[in-house]
Amino acid sequence: MSKLRVGVLFGGRSGEHEVSLRSARSVAAAFDPARYDVALLAIDKQGRWLAGEEAAGLLAAPVSGQVTTSGSLIPRTESLRSLDVIFPVLHGPLGEDGTVQGLLELANIPYVGCGVTASAVGMDKAMCKAVFAAHGLPQVPWLTLKRQRWQAAPDATLEAIERQLPYPLFVKPANLGSSVGISKAVGRASLRQALDEAARYDRKLVVEQGIDAREIEVSVLGNDDPAASLPGEVIPSREFYDYTAKYIDDDSRLLIPAPLSAEQTAEVRRLAVAAFLAIDGAGLARVDFLLDRQSGQLYLNEVNTLPGFTSISMYPKLWAASGLPFESLVDRLIELALERHQDKSRNETSFSQPNGAQAGRRDEPQQDV
Repeated sequence: MSKLRVGVLFGGRSGEHEVSLRSARSVAAAFDPARYDVALLAIDKQGRWLAGEEAAGLLAAPVSGQVTTSGSLIPRTESLRSLDVIFPVLHGPLGEDGTVQGLLELANIPYVGCGVTASAVGMDKAMCKAVFAAHGLPQVPWLTLKRQRWQAAPDATLEAIERQLPYPLFVKPANLGSSVGISKAVGRASLRQALDEAARYDRKLVVEQGIDAREIEVSVLGNDDPAASLPGEVIPSREFYDYTAKYIDDDSRLLIPAPLSAEQTAEVRRLAVAAFLAIDGAGLARVDFLLDRQSGQLYLNEVNTLPGFTSISMYPKLWAASGLPFESLVDRLIELALERHQDKSRNETSFSQPNGAQAGRRDEPQQDV
């Protein structure tokens, strides 16, 4: 049986470039060389596409100039169209937000993960919250505003926020991940600083009411009939789970499974699948929740459609605890990508009347069905 030719696509022009490199190292090393040939594909910070040894160079390659992978490397001269499937390990804008997914759709290449719509909605926290609200999913009070409004009328904006939401507040760029640009505000001075920080990264900002909460995460896997992993809990080394706590220091703890009651576990898994389906997810996502320490109420925080795949990332750790080790998880994601592509290939791309159907005359009334 011939081996699948898999392209691992990483890097990107976002603030999460370095996180993507870490994820790509883990993913590229997980492929069984008996089943896969691996092509390394990279996008550098200037937006240039690299392959082969140049791509491997972004992964802090050893002296040989190649990253260590389980599969054999495909020569650089091979085109994207020569690959059987792409595994994007791109985090953040211009990679996780539907842009690369759209390119792969146009090229008719199977790829791991959510499609254009789910990727775009999942990346945009403001749009995602609107979708969740439409589906009746529980969320903390929140509002959105544009950077232009904030910079044009800062005092009026601060007053408007304070009228609607009590402190503490969390301020986030709408289109970013890995907690980049997120700050906690406890008063007007820190709110001003938080809005300035978030505005560095995006034109749209999200402000959320802060609560005393535990941070619960669930991994989702599947296409039309997705499954949820056991939940995990993050015990951050800092006040909240920011970039430093996630990727730099080693003091944050992950409790897997999360210490929850049977009822809480069932509910958080149900809500994770509901959130995944609400955005029309495919392949994978990590769904994050806030659990109010006082009331016990669960609130949906966000959906990450391309979660981290580093050695310390929650997504693969949760599936490992649920009985699916890293290598098997990668295999399953490839299977889901090919399954989804095959299903989409059934769509007809030209119109014809069904057999025996007669087109009605334009001046004849048509009966509603």
